[in-house]
Formats: sequence, C-alpha cells, structure tokens
Amino acid sequence: MAGIKKTNVMRLLEQHGVDYEEHHYFGDDVANGVDVAQKMGNDPNQQFKTLVTEGKSKEHYVFVVPVNSELDLKKAAKAVGEKSIGMIKEKELLPLTGYRHGGCSPIGMKKYFKTTVHQSATAFDTIIFSAGKVGVSVEIAPHDLEKLIDVQFADVAKA
Repeated sequence: MAGIKKTNVMRLLEQHGVDYEEHHYFGDDVANGVDVAQKMGNDPNQQFKTLVTEGKSKEHYVFVVPVNSELDLKKAAKAVGEKSIGMIKEKELLPLTGYRHGGCSPIGMKKYFKTTVHQSATAFDTIIFSAGKVGVSVEIAPHDLEKLIDVQFADVAKA
C-alpha cells in the first residue's frame, strides 16, 4: 500500500523469508481488538492480540490470544511453569518491549521472551496480529512464528 512505511516487524519477517500480508485501519473509532478486526474485515477468531505478563519468578512472558477472548491467568501460568502470573502495567510496556499499548507484536521486542500462542491459531492457515504499530497488522502462517521467536502453542484462553 503506497505511503505506508514498513514496520520493524515487517522488516524482520522479510529478513527471515516469511511471507506476510499487511492489514490496516485508519481512525480512532475502535474500543478493542474485536473492533479492529471488524474494521479490517477480519475474523475476530483469526485476529490475535499480544499480552505481556510477569510471573511470580519476575520473569516476563508473552501470550498471543484471539482478540475476542481473554487470557486465562491460571492456564497461562501452567503453560510456562509458573506458580502464578499477572498482567504488567501499561506504563511498563514501552520500556520493556519497545511497543505501545495497542501496537504490541510478539515479534521484534527489545528482548526475547518465552511466547505462548493460543492453540486455536493452529486451526488457521494464517493468523493476524499487530505489526508493531497501532493500525497496522500482519498476517502469517502460525508456525512461521517459530522462525523468529521461541514459541509454543497451548490452551491459554478462557473458555
């Protein structure tokens, strides 16, 4: 799309030979990820959000779940071998990951964190998630994430 600058996520995907498709929305009339998916014309089950947590051990973990679901903290803790985990505060997101709220991607964070993607992602040929900038998403095959980050697939969303 002319006039849209590539994000670091897009550059990383290209460096690793991962095919992707861009998705965009403009404006600020979205309240949540489901609104974003609908505005982009995407299935909310196929569009994912990236959540950053901290375990009891003080380690950080990334979870990627469908925009129309919530992270189950108990299932998430079990998936990463922690006694418990909690969401980090919004003000901690940018210094920790390099991303702003609403534009957090599992790819290209300042540091690598163990990443768990909800197992429903494997039911799709492709999934959609933030390209690292609010209003810009990328669509890739779920297992292509393994080319860029340490990722596992598990049931971490509320039923």
